[in-house]
Amino acid sequence: MTNNDILKKLRVALMLRDDQIVEILELVDFRITKSELGAFFRAEDHPNYMECGDQVLRNFLNGLVIHLRGTKENPKNPNDVLAKHKAEIPKKDNTKERPEFKAAPKDSERGRGDQSPSKSGSAAKKPKKKEFPKGNGKPSVVEKVVYKNGKNKK
Repeated sequence: MTNNDILKKLRVALMLRDDQIVEILELVDFRITKSELGAFFRAEDHPNYMECGDQVLRNFLNGLVIHLRGTKENPKNPNDVLAKHKAEIPKKDNTKERPEFKAAPKDSERGRGDQSPSKSGSAAKKPKKKEFPKGNGKPSVVEKVVYKNGKNKK
């Protein structure tokens, strides 16, 4: 596991944004720009990808301790800090109702590549009603099947 992977996993687990990571690094007097930080989170085959050095990760971890626990003079509760991060994340508004998907009736000849769709429109015809066997009003699930496997029975 590389330093870049560790940095990515910590960012996701602690729900940190890039500007928060820059602030955490400034707590230990380590200056880095958002664009330099973004290069650590790129894919390895990207042209602007940069390896995260040991010094950057070490300073981030030391700054993270100060960010979460505070200093000896001004201690913090880490759970409060993490709850604050969670509260800062904008929530999605799910109050809007999504329109339900309704499939349009399909013209049986439309999908054929060898012919153009018919003008009469088979979708315009009224579909036939399924006829149920008399009795309980339900269709039979199992039908009588005759197997012909090539052997003649006399």
